Amino acid sequence: QVQLVESGGGLVQAGGSLRLSCAASGRTGRSYAMGWFRQAPGKDREFVAAINWSGGKTFYTDSVKGRFTISRDNAKNTAYLQMSSLKPEDTANYYCAASYTIVILTAEDEYDYWGQGTQVTVSS
Repeated sequence: QVQLVESGGGLVQAGGSLRLSCAASGRTGRSYAMGWFRQAPGKDREFVAAINWSGGKTFYTDSVKGRFTISRDNAKNTAYLQMSSLKPEDTANYYCAASYTIVILTAEDEYDYWGQGTQVTVSS
């Protein structure tokens, strides 16, 4: 199993930036894909970004393309979500997810392991 812990959330003004981190522990010796999802109050959890094991492939939901960048450092067992030009509609609890595979995953039900989330609030 993989345990995931997110950090880096907080309150930021519109137009600002934040970098989220997701630290993995446990059975990190196997290859695993990682992704970020978010859930705003009263809404379903939605896909944000994903990265494959090597880091060579990434995928984003349309609303964050050009503003968010997902990356990973396998030596540190950590994934990142760099968020720039933040908008109030980006306000949500952000979750990191992982699953043992080398390919990129974009669907929520494809991920087996989840963190507890970190809150991002963007003020207007």
